[in-house]
Amino acid sequence: MFLSGENGMSSGIKAQTFKTISRLVLLILAFLITLFGAAMAYEEPKYELIKSTAIYEIRKYEDRLAVQTIQNSGQDRAFGRLFGYISGANQDSSKIAMTTPVIQSNDGNGMVMHFFLPSKYSEKTAPVPESKNVSLVTISGGYYAVIEYSGRSTESNFHKHVAILKEVLSKDGIKVLKHAIKATYNGPLTPFFLRRNEAMYKVEWK
Repeated sequence: MFLSGENGMSSGIKAQTFKTISRLVLLILAFLITLFGAAMAYEEPKYELIKSTAIYEIRKYEDRLAVQTIQNSGQDRAFGRLFGYISGANQDSSKIAMTTPVIQSNDGNGMVMHFFLPSKYSEKTAPVPESKNVSLVTISGGYYAVIEYSGRSTESNFHKHVAILKEVLSKDGIKVLKHAIKATYNGPLTPFFLRRNEAMYKVEWK
């Protein structure tokens, strides 16, 4: 009886120790991922902050050069085509630095994914894509209403915040001009509670 109780106690201590170590490992991994992400900071499109509320921001962007592909065969393949382009699948075989965010939207003809190009590139200097389903485009500047949120970059999470943004813009008398845009800043290795996502609308601004 004593040995049985001792073994049970020993197993309980081992289980608790394992749980503690597991938590520490997860915390260390989260810290390293965050630290690595900060050290490998990606270029983001610059903007002028016009208005800030508790729920959203109004930002003014200039025209931005991007590479795009149609998501006719799934999100992963669309991402792969764009990543291939910046990895050298272009007529110059040039490697191009990754930027953030990756944006997705439905332009009425289907889902489209974009990578912004680093600001040092122009329409004349950007390498021409090799793939027929990858093209260089200029995303027009203007005023954008943006709501930021964390968590996984799922469609349900996105549409939830699109609805919040659209409702508050309507209450504030701000007219939405185009379709909603999903902006994703982090990769799948980033813990979901540390991820930065945005939903945005191009809006009419006086």
